[in-house]
Amino acid sequence: MARPDITEVRKLSEPELSEQISATRRELFDLRFLQATRRLEHPHRFKQARIKLAHLLTVQQERQRSTAS
Repeated sequence: MARPDITEVRKLSEPELSEQISATRRELFDLRFLQATRRLEHPHRFKQARIKLAHLLTVQQERQRSTAS
């Protein structure tokens, strides 16, 4: 799976952005659960999920700062 481009994340609407953040946090939770039960087959998904979450949170923070100023 290719790393998502931040320009694609910026095109998301506010509800879609919040939904993606929740889904990515849930994915990280599930990955940690699979790792704890020793059933995780693709450990590289941790890094991909963390990067995706960072992109989403960055865009959300940028939008909050732009509306505050």
